[in-house]
Amino acid sequence: MSELRCSIVIPARNENGSIKLVVNRIIEIVNFNFECIIVVDKEDDSTILSIQELGLPNIRVAINSNDPGPAGAIKFGIQESKCNVVVVTMADGSDDPKAIPDLVRLVERGVVIAAASRYMPGGQQIGAPILKSFLSRFAGMTLWLFRRVGTRDATNSFKAYNKKFIEEVGIDSKFGFEIALELVAKAKRHNQPVAEVPTIWLERNIGNSNFKLWNWLPRYIKWYLYAFGAGRGMR
Repeated sequence: MSELRCSIVIPARNENGSIKLVVNRIIEIVNFNFECIIVVDKEDDSTILSIQELGLPNIRVAINSNDPGPAGAIKFGIQESKCNVVVVTMADGSDDPKAIPDLVRLVERGVVIAAASRYMPGGQQIGAPILKSFLSRFAGMTLWLFRRVGTRDATNSFKAYNKKFIEEVGIDSKFGFEIALELVAKAKRHNQPVAEVPTIWLERNIGNSNFKLWNWLPRYIKWYLYAFGAGRGMR
């Protein structure tokens, strides 16, 4: 396990249509040793069979024992990871794995969060719903300009983390993808460094999105406001 440079955590829910493509793209691009943990909520999730068919020793499925949903799955994957550098990416093929080596190197160099940014020069977001895109960009750019959080894309789930930092500050999110914003806000409140690299994000073209904007928006607002607070705040 000492030869592994990072753990890649992918939360998934019935992603049998896309998960093989996502994993194969990661294998093609990431040229160092890594483990990949695909986290599902249930033992009958269709994602599992697709991973078993791949039959790769460094790719495994974990059944989430935390709260069901993306936040619980990501938290469980981080808990199960064997490396201090943990990359979180999505199962729908929207993220570009070309960013993974740069994200890992940034964490190895000392940042606690390395963000794949759609909104910095060289980044791009293609095909996202207008309202979702506007809210994400507004949150990211205002946090960048007025709070100097280290990234223009605080809400993007595609990030690399220092696992020791996460163990120190904890994860309070229980439901959605707001976990990414939570950890950026906590890094700011704890005066820890965050950096970013550009990425090109494409709206998924296989299957249906599990993103629930209106259900999760209040939780995004909570962590957005938390980032503007003073002091260390929550653990």
